[in-house]
Amino acid sequence: MSRRVVGVTLDNLEQLPRHCRRCVYWELAPHLRVQAEEFGETEVEKEAWVSAVLLEWGSCGRIIYSQSLPIGFVLYAPPSAVPRAAAFPTSPPSADAVLLTSFHVLPEFRGGGIGRVLVQAVAKDLTRRGVRAIEAFGDTEPETESDEHRCVLPAAFLRSVGFKTVRPHPRWPRLRLELRSAISWKEDVEAALEKLLGQVTVSVTTAEPSGARL
Repeated sequence: MSRRVVGVTLDNLEQLPRHCRRCVYWELAPHLRVQAEEFGETEVEKEAWVSAVLLEWGSCGRIIYSQSLPIGFVLYAPPSAVPRAAAFPTSPPSADAVLLTSFHVLPEFRGGGIGRVLVQAVAKDLTRRGVRAIEAFGDTEPETESDEHRCVLPAAFLRSVGFKTVRPHPRWPRLRLELRSAISWKEDVEAALEKLLGQVTVSVTTAEPSGARL
């Protein structure tokens, strides 16, 4: 089955699951998120956030398709663009890292390596851009997740794809994936992806940012 990975743009943002398009857990500070939810403006806020990050920093997400069906996505950005990060007890993220935020795979496609492919696609993009590491906040008790924190990735998943704990916490550890240890992905990532899932095309079609910065 043919699979491909493309960059998130304003044109394909609507292909994310509806509840993900409306979720601004990472994009707004907690009190502003509550306000946006009360006034029904979360989808507008999500689009505004993606637009701002694309313009000011560059590519900030990947979508994976199985043929024409979007089956998973990931968003990422500099910590300064992720207000929710400040609310975690293991903040702040490292200054040399990009923060992994929203991450979702359709339930029927989980367990088949799709999450690993998305992480590798992010690693390829950021390695090419000179970023040293990816960090993420993990949840050690995802089985007790509530609507409030369902957007936090299970810490076990992050460890399974190469992340290491850099600041422990009973519930909300901060984990890190060193891209220096994956420099070979610059040359070999296409082969690695094909080995994992068969034919996978990583398409980088987003325009270069006008003033990218870290």
